[in-house]
Amino acid sequence: MIRSVNPETGETIKSYEEASDEDVFLLVHRAHEAFGAWRRRPVSERASLMNRVSDLLEAERDRWAVLMAEEMGKPVTQGRAEVEKCSWVCRYYEEHGERFLEPEQVETETGRSFVVFEPLGAVLSIMPWNFPFWQVFRSVVPNLVVGNVVLLKHSGTVPGCALAIEEIFRQAGFPEGVFATLLIGSARVHAVLSHPSVRAVTLTGSVKAGVRVGERAGAEVKKCVLELGGSDPYLVLEDADLEETVETCTASRLINSGQSCIAAKRFIVAEPLYEPFVELMVKKMKMKKVGSPLDEDTDVGPLARVDIRDELHEQVTRSVDRGARCVLGGTVPGGKGVFYPPTVLTGVSAGMPAFDEELFGPVASVILARNEREAVEIANDSPFGLGAAVFTRNLERGERIATTELEAGSCFVNSAVRSDPRLPFGGIKRSGFGRELSVYGIREFVNVKSVHVA
Repeated sequence: MIRSVNPETGETIKSYEEASDEDVFLLVHRAHEAFGAWRRRPVSERASLMNRVSDLLEAERDRWAVLMAEEMGKPVTQGRAEVEKCSWVCRYYEEHGERFLEPEQVETETGRSFVVFEPLGAVLSIMPWNFPFWQVFRSVVPNLVVGNVVLLKHSGTVPGCALAIEEIFRQAGFPEGVFATLLIGSARVHAVLSHPSVRAVTLTGSVKAGVRVGERAGAEVKKCVLELGGSDPYLVLEDADLEETVETCTASRLINSGQSCIAAKRFIVAEPLYEPFVELMVKKMKMKKVGSPLDEDTDVGPLARVDIRDELHEQVTRSVDRGARCVLGGTVPGGKGVFYPPTVLTGVSAGMPAFDEELFGPVASVILARNEREAVEIANDSPFGLGAAVFTRNLERGERIATTELEAGSCFVNSAVRSDPRLPFGGIKRSGFGRELSVYGIREFVNVKSVHVA
């Protein structure tokens, strides 16, 4: 049984029966059967259906935002923005998909040579709860445009969102079998991935989940893309604009109530700005409203589940025990709801969970750096490499650090790290491998085929 539970109230919204093995493999078979016809439709036809998906998303934007708020606690204002971003990625690939997949001519000594990009087949898409619409759409849209078919195994936290997305694609006119949701638990993923009709897998989630799926994909010799955790460093150099920098850093730390792989996690601040940075961040964090995700003025909603809050608080407690100082928050509130207050830790250093691990919630770790070189060393002293940012008034300096010094898949100067349909997204080190979005994302799950005509 899969239960959808409201994290604000603790009440069960709805219970869903898990799909039987027979039903699951029927969906796999239908996907395989649908692939033959779907791959032969012109790219322009496949892409044009994305405009219908975009229209459906926008038409019921408020409905989907409320659904996300009820299932995993996302503030409705952020939920609406998430739906709009999903609409954007649909229109982006509708506009550019055909061009991204055009054959590439290659000059050779004789005859004619070119490279084509052909779909692989059924892709298993394993997606998390924290951005229950966006994570799915950024994975699924390019795969469908390229001609693959998709089997979605969404998080058990958001089954209502998973079924809603399936209904959107059905209403948009996608043929049966091209996109389907599998209502199954994580323990049954390996059986699906091992099925010969499933040709590839993409996962966004924890390192632990990525290791398991990556091992199975390797054993089955199937293409795999992993977007895993992050402990994104934000370097605040001595010449940064303090007010604008703290505003950006605070917003990035609290996006989705802090439950984002690319939310700012570690704030590495140059010594001259360290004290004023902490003072201003505490002030701005105090101003954020914690409350019902259905309220328009809520900044921080409940965390998605009790176990997530418990793990976060345990990480904060262990960090304080090892010498960090909690200057704001850090206590579990009483009453109903899986809430955790905006929290600021100072004096954070290596060996503490607040430095070494990903903190998935509204907790900021502030770290002192004596100079630029030390700031970069601290930033790179992490098993993760998803995103990073640097703040400085000297744009040439910032660009140099972002381009050549920071070890991450996405590096931003004077702005928060974010995903964008136009830019490749993904990480290095234990943040995973492979890319989503842009031209690079649409070419991840393809056969890059060389053709030579003598």
